[in-house]
Amino acid sequence: MAHIFLVAGPPAVGKSTTAHALAAQFQKSIHVRVDNIREMVVSGLALPGGDWGLDLIEQLALARASVAQMAIAYSNAGFVVAIDDFWDPNSRLSEYDALSQHPDVHKVLLFPSQRAAQERNRKRSGPGDASAYIAGGIRLVYDNLQAELPNLERQGWMVVDTTDKSVEATVDTILAHLK
Repeated sequence: MAHIFLVAGPPAVGKSTTAHALAAQFQKSIHVRVDNIREMVVSGLALPGGDWGLDLIEQLALARASVAQMAIAYSNAGFVVAIDDFWDPNSRLSEYDALSQHPDVHKVLLFPSQRAAQERNRKRSGPGDASAYIAGGIRLVYDNLQAELPNLERQGWMVVDTTDKSVEATVDTILAHLK
């Protein structure tokens, strides 16, 4: 079995970029973006927002359960797996509990300053509805995570402050924890 990395965090903190760069460090690897699995829904896609309805909760649970099964299958085949997903203040990513039985799971929370996340969102999204929507998600997740951090660290999450780190330095920090 190979390593499985669950890279999570608030919106706009570089989860996809980091997970991809992390996977690229290994000879045999796969990067699984939970958003891509969710976006396979053709009709009726529910998006996160102020109201977390039953449709959204169901779709998140389905996507995450599918990703967990996929990760285990690829890991069993010798692939290092890097999953990226946003921190969900409702479920606290409990959908990935099935991965806890795997001996080489590494839970990584990317957690730059909230100001840095907002700035990255502005640069990435530009002005407009998308930027405002993501900014709201950033506020919601940071409000939740501030209180959760001590519990997450006790639960084995590696919290990485990426405020002043490049992607390469972030990947190096994650890999240093393997030794």
